[in-house]
Amino acid sequence: MPYRTSEDLPPAVRHHLPPHAMDIYRQAFNHAFASHPDDVRQEEIAHRTAWAAVKRLYVKDGDEWVPK
Repeated sequence: MPYRTSEDLPPAVRHHLPPHAMDIYRQAFNHAFASHPDDVRQEEIAHRTAWAAVKRLYVKDGDEWVPK
């Protein structure tokens, strides 16, 4: 289920990531989701890929995600 906007993201993402990180997450998720159409783990792969993309540019500092 691709996400059209950041408001469509799961609450765990929306309530914890800054706007730019949400954009990264959404774009990475949508790309990975489209890249694995026949995989039963399609959504899991997409979420893992999206978090990995965020972690390339952001790091968690206490309760906040901040740019590296």
